[in-house]
Amino acid sequence: MNTEITMSLDKDRVLEAFRTEKEPEWVTALREQGFRLAEELPLPKLEKTKIERWNLGTFGEITRPKQRASLKDLEGAVSEWVESDNVLVQRNSGIEFQRLGEALREQGVIFTGLEQAVRKYPELVKPYLMQAVRADENRVTAIHAALWSGGAFLYVPKNVRVAEPLQALFRLDDEKACFMPHVLIVADENSSVTFVENAISEVSAKHDQFGIMEVFVKRGAEVHVASVRGLGEQVTDMTYRRAHVEADGRIRWVVGEMNAGNAMADTASILQGDGADSDAKVICVGAGEQHMNLTTRAVHIGQFSTSDMVTRAVMREDATAIINGITKIEKGASGANGQQTEKVLMLSPKARGDANPILLIDEDDVQAGHAASVGQVNPEQIFYLMSRGIARAEAERLIVYGFLAPVISEIPNDRLRERLQALAERKLGQA
Repeated sequence: MNTEITMSLDKDRVLEAFRTEKEPEWVTALREQGFRLAEELPLPKLEKTKIERWNLGTFGEITRPKQRASLKDLEGAVSEWVESDNVLVQRNSGIEFQRLGEALREQGVIFTGLEQAVRKYPELVKPYLMQAVRADENRVTAIHAALWSGGAFLYVPKNVRVAEPLQALFRLDDEKACFMPHVLIVADENSSVTFVENAISEVSAKHDQFGIMEVFVKRGAEVHVASVRGLGEQVTDMTYRRAHVEADGRIRWVVGEMNAGNAMADTASILQGDGADSDAKVICVGAGEQHMNLTTRAVHIGQFSTSDMVTRAVMREDATAIINGITKIEKGASGANGQQTEKVLMLSPKARGDANPILLIDEDDVQAGHAASVGQVNPEQIFYLMSRGIARAEAERLIVYGFLAPVISEIPNDRLRERLQALAERKLGQA
Protein backbone atom coordinates (compact mmCIF):
# COMPACT_ATOMS: atom_id res chain seq x y z
CA MET A 1 0.00 0.00 0.00
CA ASN A 2 1.02 3.60 -0.60
CA THR A 3 0.88 5.11 2.87
CA GLU A 4 3.79 7.52 2.84
CA ILE A 5 1.68 10.55 1.96
CA THR A 6 -0.59 10.14 5.01
CA MET A 7 1.91 8.89 7.59
CA SER A 8 1.96 12.23 9.45
CA LEU A 9 -1.80 12.17 10.01
CA ASP A 10 -3.60 10.67 13.00
CA LYS A 11 -6.82 9.43 11.39
CA ASP A 12 -8.69 8.84 14.66
CA ARG A 13 -7.78 12.26 16.02
CA VAL A 14 -8.89 14.01 12.83
CA LEU A 15 -12.23 12.20 12.73
CA GLU A 16 -12.85 12.78 16.43
CA ALA A 17 -12.18 16.50 15.97
CA PHE A 18 -14.91 16.76 13.35
CA ARG A 19 -17.32 14.62 15.41
CA THR A 20 -16.74 16.90 18.40
CA GLU A 21 -17.95 19.79 16.25
CA LYS A 22 -21.14 17.79 15.55
CA GLU A 23 -20.42 17.14 11.90
CA PRO A 24 -23.18 15.02 10.29
CA GLU A 25 -22.37 11.33 10.28
CA TRP A 26 -22.73 11.08 6.48
CA VAL A 27 -19.93 13.62 6.07
CA THR A 28 -17.72 11.80 8.55
CA ALA A 29 -18.39 8.59 6.61
CA LEU A 30 -17.03 10.32 3.48
CA ARG A 31 -13.92 11.26 5.44
CA GLU A 32 -13.44 7.68 6.62
CA GLN A 33 -13.75 6.50 3.02
CA GLY A 34 -11.16 9.09 2.00
CA PHE A 35 -8.65 7.89 4.59
CA ARG A 36 -9.14 4.30 3.46
CA LEU A 37 -8.76 5.12 -0.23
CA ALA A 38 -5.67 7.25 0.41
CA GLU A 39 -3.87 4.09 1.51
CA GLU A 40 -4.94 2.15 -1.59
CA LEU A 41 -4.92 4.55 -4.54
CA PRO A 42 -1.94 5.85 -6.53
CA LEU A 43 -1.09 9.47 -7.16
CA PRO A 44 -2.56 10.90 -10.37
CA LYS A 45 -0.50 10.20 -13.47
CA LEU A 46 0.35 13.48 -15.15
CA GLU A 47 1.78 14.04 -18.62
CA LYS A 48 5.58 14.52 -18.41
CA THR A 49 5.40 15.39 -14.69
CA LYS A 50 6.66 13.16 -11.88
CA ILE A 51 4.75 14.50 -8.91
CA GLU A 52 6.10 11.71 -6.71
CA ARG A 53 9.25 13.86 -6.60
CA TRP A 54 7.31 16.77 -5.10
CA ASN A 55 7.64 15.35 -1.57
CA LEU A 56 3.91 15.56 -0.85
CA GLY A 57 2.43 14.95 2.58
CA THR A 58 2.68 18.14 4.67
CA PHE A 59 -0.89 19.01 5.63
CA GLY A 60 -0.92 20.34 9.19
CA GLU A 61 -3.66 20.20 11.84
CA ILE A 62 -7.20 21.58 11.81
CA THR A 63 -6.81 25.15 13.12
CA ARG A 64 -9.90 27.30 13.56
CA PRO A 65 -9.70 31.11 13.35
CA LYS A 66 -11.44 33.59 15.59
CA GLN A 67 -14.75 34.78 14.14
CA ARG A 68 -14.74 38.42 13.02
CA ALA A 69 -17.70 40.79 12.96
CA SER A 70 -16.35 43.10 10.26
CA LEU A 71 -13.93 43.07 7.36
CA LYS A 72 -12.06 45.84 9.14
CA ASP A 73 -11.19 43.36 11.89
CA LEU A 74 -9.35 41.02 9.53
CA GLU A 75 -5.57 41.03 9.60
CA GLY A 76 -3.08 40.90 6.75
CA ALA A 77 -3.65 41.66 3.08
CA VAL A 78 -7.38 40.82 2.99
CA SER A 79 -8.44 44.35 2.01
CA GLU A 80 -6.23 44.20 -1.07
CA TRP A 81 -8.27 41.29 -2.42
CA VAL A 82 -11.84 41.73 -1.27
CA GLU A 83 -14.16 43.95 -3.28
CA SER A 84 -17.57 42.26 -3.26
CA ASP A 85 -20.29 43.13 -0.74
CA ASN A 86 -21.08 39.41 -0.63
CA VAL A 87 -17.96 37.76 0.66
CA LEU A 88 -16.61 34.81 2.58
CA VAL A 89 -13.09 34.68 4.07
CA GLN A 90 -11.41 31.46 5.19
CA ARG A 91 -8.27 31.68 7.29
CA ASN A 92 -6.33 28.41 7.61
CA SER A 93 -8.89 25.68 8.44
CA GLY A 94 -12.08 27.64 8.98
CA ILE A 95 -14.32 30.56 8.10
CA GLU A 96 -13.26 33.83 9.68
CA PHE A 97 -15.86 36.16 8.18
CA GLN A 98 -18.90 35.95 5.91
CA ARG A 99 -21.47 38.40 4.63
CA LEU A 100 -24.44 38.06 2.28
CA GLY A 101 -26.75 40.94 1.44
CA GLU A 102 -30.35 40.92 2.66
CA ALA A 103 -31.74 41.21 -0.88
CA LEU A 104 -30.02 37.99 -1.96
CA ARG A 105 -31.08 36.17 1.19
CA GLU A 106 -34.69 37.15 0.52
CA GLN A 107 -34.38 35.59 -2.97
CA GLY A 108 -33.22 32.32 -1.43
CA VAL A 109 -29.53 32.60 -2.32
CA ILE A 110 -27.27 30.71 0.10
CA PHE A 111 -23.60 31.63 0.43
CA THR A 112 -21.85 30.22 3.46
CA GLY A 113 -19.04 27.99 4.63
CA LEU A 114 -19.41 24.42 3.41
CA GLU A 115 -18.97 23.02 6.93
CA GLN A 116 -21.91 25.14 8.06
CA ALA A 117 -23.91 24.11 4.98
CA VAL A 118 -23.62 20.35 5.58
CA ARG A 119 -25.30 20.91 8.96
CA LYS A 120 -27.89 23.50 7.98
CA TYR A 121 -28.75 22.52 4.38
CA PRO A 122 -28.03 18.77 4.07
CA GLU A 123 -30.83 18.32 1.51
CA LEU A 124 -29.02 20.74 -0.82
CA VAL A 125 -25.45 19.60 -0.17
CA LYS A 126 -25.60 15.81 0.15
CA PRO A 127 -26.66 15.06 -3.47
CA TYR A 128 -23.64 16.97 -4.81
CA LEU A 129 -20.71 16.82 -2.37
CA MET A 130 -17.83 14.78 -3.85
CA GLN A 131 -19.97 13.77 -6.84
CA ALA A 132 -18.39 15.81 -9.66
CA VAL A 133 -14.92 14.97 -8.32
CA ARG A 134 -15.02 11.64 -6.51
CA ALA A 135 -12.87 10.46 -3.64
CA ASP A 136 -11.92 7.25 -5.46
CA GLU A 137 -10.25 8.94 -8.47
CA ASN A 138 -6.73 9.03 -7.01
CA ARG A 139 -4.82 9.59 -3.78
CA VAL A 140 -5.08 13.38 -4.02
CA THR A 141 -8.90 13.38 -4.23
CA ALA A 142 -9.07 10.76 -1.46
CA ILE A 143 -6.94 12.86 0.89
CA HIS A 144 -9.07 15.89 0.12
CA ALA A 145 -12.23 13.93 0.96
CA ALA A 146 -10.68 13.05 4.32
CA LEU A 147 -9.30 16.47 5.28
CA TRP A 148 -11.29 19.27 3.64
CA SER A 149 -12.34 22.04 6.01
CA GLY A 150 -13.93 25.47 5.78
CA GLY A 151 -14.79 25.82 2.11
CA ALA A 152 -17.72 27.57 0.46
CA PHE A 153 -21.25 26.58 -0.53
CA LEU A 154 -23.17 28.69 -3.04
CA TYR A 155 -26.75 27.89 -4.01
CA VAL A 156 -28.81 29.98 -6.43
CA PRO A 157 -32.54 29.10 -6.65
CA LYS A 158 -34.49 28.59 -9.85
CA ASN A 159 -34.92 31.70 -12.02
CA VAL A 160 -32.81 33.90 -9.70
CA ARG A 161 -30.24 36.02 -11.49
CA VAL A 162 -27.48 37.45 -9.30
CA ALA A 163 -25.94 40.58 -10.80
CA GLU A 164 -23.08 41.26 -8.36
CA PRO A 165 -20.15 38.80 -8.00
CA LEU A 166 -19.88 36.71 -4.84
CA GLN A 167 -16.32 36.32 -3.59
CA ALA A 168 -14.43 33.81 -1.46
CA LEU A 169 -10.90 34.45 -0.20
CA PHE A 170 -8.92 31.44 1.07
CA ARG A 171 -5.88 32.44 3.11
CA LEU A 172 -3.11 30.40 4.74
CA ASP A 173 -0.89 32.16 7.28
CA ASP A 174 -0.17 29.36 9.77
CA GLU A 175 2.31 26.77 8.54
CA LYS A 176 1.01 24.27 11.12
CA ALA A 177 -2.60 24.52 9.93
CA CYS A 178 -4.44 22.25 7.52
CA PHE A 179 -5.51 24.28 4.49
CA MET A 180 -7.81 22.36 2.17
CA PRO A 181 -11.00 24.28 1.21
CA HIS A 182 -13.76 22.72 -0.87
CA VAL A 183 -16.05 24.85 -3.06
CA LEU A 184 -19.51 23.59 -4.04
CA ILE A 185 -21.73 25.64 -6.37
CA VAL A 186 -25.27 24.66 -7.37
CA ALA A 187 -27.10 26.91 -9.85
CA ASP A 188 -30.70 25.83 -10.29
CA GLU A 189 -32.66 26.09 -13.54
CA ASN A 190 -32.46 29.39 -15.44
CA SER A 191 -30.40 31.06 -12.73
CA SER A 192 -27.16 32.97 -13.15
CA VAL A 193 -24.27 33.92 -10.86
CA THR A 194 -20.62 35.00 -10.86
CA PHE A 195 -18.29 33.48 -8.27
CA VAL A 196 -14.78 34.81 -7.61
CA GLU A 197 -12.24 32.66 -5.78
CA ASN A 198 -8.78 33.72 -4.55
CA ALA A 199 -6.16 31.71 -2.69
CA ILE A 200 -3.14 33.34 -1.02
CA SER A 201 -0.53 32.27 1.54
CA GLU A 202 1.94 33.84 3.94
CA VAL A 203 4.02 30.91 5.22
CA SER A 204 7.74 30.17 5.10
CA ALA A 205 7.64 26.38 5.59
CA LYS A 206 6.57 23.64 3.21
CA HIS A 207 2.85 23.03 2.89
CA ASP A 208 0.55 21.06 0.57
CA GLN A 209 -2.92 22.11 -0.54
CA PHE A 210 -5.27 19.66 -2.30
CA GLY A 211 -8.33 21.65 -3.40
CA ILE A 212 -11.59 20.79 -5.16
CA MET A 213 -14.26 22.96 -6.77
CA GLU A 214 -17.50 21.33 -7.92
CA VAL A 215 -20.01 23.27 -10.03
CA PHE A 216 -23.48 21.99 -10.99
CA VAL A 217 -25.18 24.03 -13.71
CA LYS A 218 -28.82 23.09 -14.12
CA ARG A 219 -30.91 23.45 -17.28
CA GLY A 220 -30.64 26.94 -18.74
CA ALA A 221 -28.45 28.27 -15.92
CA GLU A 222 -25.24 30.26 -16.34
CA VAL A 223 -22.26 30.28 -13.97
CA HIS A 224 -19.15 32.44 -14.29
CA VAL A 225 -16.16 31.36 -12.19
CA ALA A 226 -13.02 33.46 -11.77
CA SER A 227 -10.25 31.67 -9.87
CA VAL A 228 -6.93 33.36 -9.11
CA ARG A 229 -4.30 31.34 -7.26
CA GLY A 230 -1.47 33.31 -5.65
CA LEU A 231 -0.02 30.83 -3.14
CA GLY A 232 3.60 31.25 -2.11
CA GLU A 233 6.74 29.37 -3.05
CA GLN A 234 6.52 26.95 -0.12
CA VAL A 235 3.01 25.76 -1.00
CA THR A 236 2.38 22.93 -3.46
CA ASP A 237 -1.07 23.49 -4.93
CA MET A 238 -3.03 20.63 -6.51
CA THR A 239 -6.55 21.64 -7.54
CA TYR A 240 -9.42 20.01 -9.39
CA ARG A 241 -12.21 22.18 -10.80
CA ARG A 242 -15.09 20.39 -12.47
CA ALA A 243 -18.48 21.53 -13.77
CA HIS A 244 -21.44 19.37 -14.78
CA VAL A 245 -23.58 21.32 -17.24
CA GLU A 246 -27.13 20.34 -18.14
CA ALA A 247 -29.12 21.25 -21.28
CA ASP A 248 -28.67 24.85 -22.45
CA GLY A 249 -26.53 25.61 -19.41
CA ARG A 250 -23.33 27.65 -19.62
CA ILE A 251 -20.10 27.60 -17.62
CA ARG A 252 -17.47 30.34 -17.96
CA TRP A 253 -14.04 29.75 -16.44
CA VAL A 254 -11.40 32.47 -16.02
CA VAL A 255 -8.34 31.05 -14.25
CA GLY A 256 -5.13 32.79 -13.22
CA GLU A 257 -2.47 30.31 -12.10
CA MET A 258 -0.04 32.66 -10.35
CA ASN A 259 1.30 30.35 -7.65
CA ALA A 260 5.00 30.58 -6.83
CA GLY A 261 5.37 26.91 -5.91
CA ASN A 262 4.82 23.68 -7.81
CA ALA A 263 1.25 23.40 -9.07
CA MET A 264 -1.13 20.98 -10.72
CA ALA A 265 -4.58 22.09 -11.91
CA ASP A 266 -7.27 20.20 -13.80
CA THR A 267 -10.21 22.33 -14.96
CA ALA A 268 -12.97 20.36 -16.69
CA SER A 269 -16.43 20.96 -18.11
CA ILE A 270 -18.70 17.93 -18.51
CA LEU A 271 -21.31 19.01 -21.07
CA GLN A 272 -24.06 16.54 -20.27
CA GLY A 273 -27.09 18.22 -21.82
CA ASP A 274 -28.03 19.20 -25.33
CA GLY A 275 -26.88 22.74 -26.09
CA ALA A 276 -24.59 22.91 -23.05
CA ASP A 277 -21.74 25.39 -23.46
CA SER A 278 -18.30 25.93 -21.89
CA ASP A 279 -15.77 28.72 -22.27
CA ALA A 280 -12.42 28.46 -20.43
CA LYS A 281 -9.64 31.03 -20.38
CA VAL A 282 -6.47 30.23 -18.42
CA ILE A 283 -3.21 32.12 -17.90
CA CYS A 284 -0.15 31.18 -15.92
CA VAL A 285 3.27 32.69 -15.27
CA GLY A 286 6.14 30.44 -14.18
CA ALA A 287 9.38 31.60 -12.55
CA GLY A 288 12.39 30.24 -10.67
CA GLU A 289 12.52 26.43 -10.62
CA GLN A 290 8.77 26.07 -10.52
CA HIS A 291 7.06 23.06 -12.12
CA MET A 292 3.46 23.29 -13.35
CA ASN A 293 1.07 20.86 -14.99
CA LEU A 294 -2.16 22.49 -16.18
CA THR A 295 -4.97 20.65 -17.92
CA THR A 296 -8.15 22.13 -19.36
CA ARG A 297 -10.79 19.68 -20.54
CA ALA A 298 -14.21 19.67 -22.18
CA VAL A 299 -16.22 16.46 -22.45
CA HIS A 300 -19.13 16.64 -24.90
CA ILE A 301 -22.00 14.28 -24.13
CA GLY A 302 -25.03 16.34 -25.17
CA GLN A 303 -25.90 17.10 -28.77
CA PHE A 304 -24.99 20.53 -30.15
CA SER A 305 -22.82 21.21 -27.11
CA THR A 306 -20.02 23.75 -27.58
CA SER A 307 -16.69 24.44 -25.93
CA ASP A 308 -13.83 26.89 -26.35
CA MET A 309 -10.55 26.76 -24.43
CA VAL A 310 -7.76 29.36 -24.49
CA THR A 311 -4.56 28.95 -22.44
CA ARG A 312 -1.67 31.44 -22.34
CA ALA A 313 1.51 30.62 -20.37
CA VAL A 314 4.63 32.76 -19.85
CA MET A 315 7.75 31.00 -18.53
CA ARG A 316 10.96 32.59 -17.28
CA GLU A 317 14.21 31.51 -15.58
CA ASP A 318 14.21 27.70 -15.06
CA ALA A 319 10.46 27.21 -14.81
CA THR A 320 8.68 24.42 -16.68
CA ALA A 321 5.04 23.98 -17.62
CA ILE A 322 3.05 21.20 -19.24
CA ILE A 323 -0.08 22.69 -20.82
CA ASN A 324 -2.71 20.13 -21.82
CA GLY A 325 -5.91 20.87 -23.70
CA ILE A 326 -8.30 17.93 -24.10
CA THR A 327 -11.51 17.99 -26.11
CA LYS A 328 -13.49 14.73 -25.86
CA ILE A 329 -16.60 14.26 -28.00
CA GLU A 330 -18.52 11.17 -26.99
CA LYS A 331 -20.51 8.90 -29.31
CA GLY A 332 -23.94 10.41 -29.80
CA ALA A 333 -22.88 14.04 -29.26
CA SER A 334 -23.80 14.99 -32.81
CA GLY A 335 -23.53 18.65 -33.73
CA ALA A 336 -20.91 19.28 -31.04
CA ASN A 337 -18.27 21.95 -31.63
CA GLY A 338 -15.04 21.96 -29.60
CA GLN A 339 -12.18 24.42 -30.15
CA GLN A 340 -8.97 24.99 -28.21
CA THR A 341 -5.80 27.10 -28.33
CA GLU A 342 -2.64 26.77 -26.23
CA LYS A 343 0.20 29.28 -26.48
CA VAL A 344 3.43 29.34 -24.47
CA LEU A 345 5.86 32.27 -24.42
CA MET A 346 9.35 31.61 -23.05
CA LEU A 347 11.48 34.48 -21.75
CA SER A 348 14.61 32.49 -20.91
CA PRO A 349 16.71 29.89 -22.76
CA LYS A 350 16.34 27.57 -19.75
CA ALA A 351 12.59 27.92 -19.42
CA ARG A 352 10.44 25.18 -20.92
CA GLY A 353 6.83 24.98 -21.93
CA ASP A 354 5.05 22.10 -23.66
CA ALA A 355 1.67 22.65 -25.30
CA ASN A 356 -0.28 19.45 -25.87
CA PRO A 357 -3.60 19.85 -27.74
CA ILE A 358 -5.61 16.61 -27.79
CA LEU A 359 -8.81 15.80 -29.67
CA LEU A 360 -10.65 12.57 -28.84
CA ILE A 361 -13.64 12.20 -31.16
CA ASP A 362 -16.09 9.28 -31.24
CA GLU A 363 -18.79 10.94 -33.34
CA ASP A 364 -18.82 11.86 -37.05
CA ASP A 365 -21.15 14.85 -37.25
CA VAL A 366 -19.06 17.33 -35.24
CA GLN A 367 -16.66 20.24 -35.53
CA ALA A 368 -13.36 20.32 -33.65
CA GLY A 369 -10.11 22.19 -33.96
CA HIS A 370 -6.96 23.11 -32.10
CA ALA A 371 -3.97 25.41 -32.33
CA ALA A 372 -0.77 25.41 -30.31
CA SER A 373 2.44 27.42 -30.33
CA VAL A 374 5.59 27.54 -28.21
CA GLY A 375 8.28 30.15 -28.72
CA GLN A 376 10.18 33.15 -27.49
CA VAL A 377 9.38 36.85 -27.81
CA ASN A 378 9.31 37.79 -31.48
CA PRO A 379 12.44 39.91 -32.19
CA GLU A 380 10.60 41.71 -35.01
CA GLN A 381 7.98 42.93 -32.53
CA ILE A 382 10.75 44.14 -30.20
CA PHE A 383 12.46 45.93 -33.08
CA TYR A 384 9.21 47.58 -34.18
CA LEU A 385 8.46 48.97 -30.70
CA MET A 386 12.06 50.10 -30.16
CA SER A 387 11.93 51.90 -33.50
CA ARG A 388 9.07 53.93 -32.02
CA GLY A 389 11.29 55.10 -29.15
CA ILE A 390 10.30 52.47 -26.58
CA ALA A 391 13.10 50.98 -24.46
CA ARG A 392 13.76 47.26 -24.88
CA ALA A 393 12.61 46.28 -21.36
CA GLU A 394 9.38 48.22 -21.77
CA ALA A 395 8.87 46.71 -25.24
CA GLU A 396 9.16 43.20 -23.81
CA ARG A 397 6.73 44.09 -21.02
CA LEU A 398 4.16 45.41 -23.48
CA ILE A 399 4.41 42.26 -25.60
CA VAL A 400 3.98 39.98 -22.58
CA TYR A 401 0.93 41.87 -21.33
CA GLY A 402 -0.56 41.90 -24.79
CA PHE A 403 -0.07 38.14 -24.77
CA LEU A 404 -1.91 37.76 -21.42
CA ALA A 405 -4.57 40.43 -22.01
CA PRO A 406 -7.29 38.15 -23.48
CA VAL A 407 -7.65 36.46 -20.09
CA ILE A 408 -6.89 39.32 -17.67
CA SER A 409 -9.56 41.45 -19.33
CA GLU A 410 -12.18 38.80 -18.50
CA ILE A 411 -11.76 39.16 -14.70
CA PRO A 412 -15.15 40.38 -13.40
CA ASN A 413 -14.08 43.12 -10.96
CA ASP A 414 -11.52 45.89 -11.03
CA ARG A 415 -9.65 45.14 -7.82
CA LEU A 416 -9.14 41.47 -8.66
CA ARG A 417 -8.00 42.40 -12.15
CA GLU A 418 -5.43 44.74 -10.62
CA ARG A 419 -4.26 42.07 -8.18
CA LEU A 420 -3.87 39.53 -10.99
CA GLN A 421 -1.78 41.99 -12.98
CA ALA A 422 0.33 42.75 -9.89
CA LEU A 423 0.95 39.02 -9.37
CA ALA A 424 1.99 38.66 -13.00
CA GLU A 425 4.35 41.63 -12.74
CA ARG A 426 5.95 40.22 -9.60
CA LYS A 427 6.50 36.84 -11.20
CA LEU A 428 7.90 38.47 -14.29
CA GLY A 429 10.43 40.35 -12.18
CA GLN A 430 8.93 43.73 -13.03
CA ALA A 431 7.65 44.72 -9.59
